[in-house]
Amino acid sequence: MIFYLTACYDCSEIIGGKEVRNHSKPYMVSIQINKQHLCGGVLIKPSWILTAAHCNLKFKGRQVRAVLGIDSLKNNENSRQDLKVKHKIPHECFNTETKENDIMLLQLESEAKLNKFVGLLPLPQKGLDVKEGTVCTVAGWGTTEANSTKASDSLREVNVRIIKRKTCNSRNYYGGKPVITENMLCAGDKKGGRDACDGDSGGPLVCKKELRGIVSFGESCGLPKKPGVYTRITYNYLKWIQQLTA
Repeated sequence: MIFYLTACYDCSEIIGGKEVRNHSKPYMVSIQINKQHLCGGVLIKPSWILTAAHCNLKFKGRQVRAVLGIDSLKNNENSRQDLKVKHKIPHECFNTETKENDIMLLQLESEAKLNKFVGLLPLPQKGLDVKEGTVCTVAGWGTTEANSTKASDSLREVNVRIIKRKTCNSRNYYGGKPVITENMLCAGDKKGGRDACDGDSGGPLVCKKELRGIVSFGESCGLPKKPGVYTRITYNYLKWIQQLTA
């Protein structure tokens, strides 16, 4: 069975990574309920966050808040902005079986104040595919071992490499269960050990300083032939985002 990024449905992990430089990722968002981190997200406009649609399954209709301007989940940093989410808009064609269209917009009740601690991450201009072998970065809050449930307090990052869809769909990888489509990207390390996990869901995959993917799903964490799968920011998704946030 394939789970959303790990069998530990509520843990949050970056595998094989390191702590980020202080406030080097001002676009990162911790999406929380009752001060508990559930998913990552990325600030794309002052009042709009992009994340994964499957995170909505965790929210269960409860009040969601977006915490920005932090590296630490626990420290009460002066740069911290804690904002209420007004609307949750998962993609209307999100499919929990195929994992297609695993993308969601969150509208904030008030605009984030942009400064050196809180900033936007540029969207790609055309939604082109990302070439095999491209080195990208994924970031999130959480544990550093696949079988651990102890979350890391600090924001961490890891470099992953884009893997060809044909390879990712092959028998030794995902074998078409589910099919890795043109709307998805596979990224990891051939030897394993570099990956995102469940609580990192919704966080950004950044390639050459642009948002190119959203953490979606995977089987366990950091396995050699089970790389992380990301929702690719395609031209159609860019149009969807523009229509809703204009």
